[in-house]
Amino acid sequence: MNTKLIAGYLQFLRKNHGYTQDELAGKLDISRQAVSKWETGATLPDLEVLLELSKLYGVTINDILEPKIQPQRITEFEQISAVPETERKEALQLFDADSLAIALMGASPETNALVEGIFPDIDFERIRNKIGQVRVETVEDMQNQIVSMVNLQMLEGI
Repeated sequence: MNTKLIAGYLQFLRKNHGYTQDELAGKLDISRQAVSKWETGATLPDLEVLLELSKLYGVTINDILEPKIQPQRITEFEQISAVPETERKEALQLFDADSLAIALMGASPETNALVEGIFPDIDFERIRNKIGQVRVETVEDMQNQIVSMVNLQMLEGI
């Protein structure tokens, strides 16, 4: 579960439904600060609030916790090179070094070089050795989370 992706998706849903943070907080009988914390990834809504959000937005709780962002810009991880450098870096900075290393385990040498060039201070080889082998599904899931974040940024202008 990627809290940054969830945070971005919660912000997208709120704005897409035309609510300010204050208005949403009023509808849910919570503080504006709580909404802000969700949208920055500092915290997640509790189960009761998730249920209210799902009703308000017409989505399931699972949709909120595991957002499936429709492709706007790219459909697969290897296409990340097509994203402008600044936006690519902004999207990738939302992931920790271990997550990036896992995503790169299933990527081409060109994509590895591209991402490693963005983060020259990260020793990806050391991280890959520390992590060891991972399931293909884990690599695909991490790549899909990155693709979703890039596409969410396109939708939201985050």
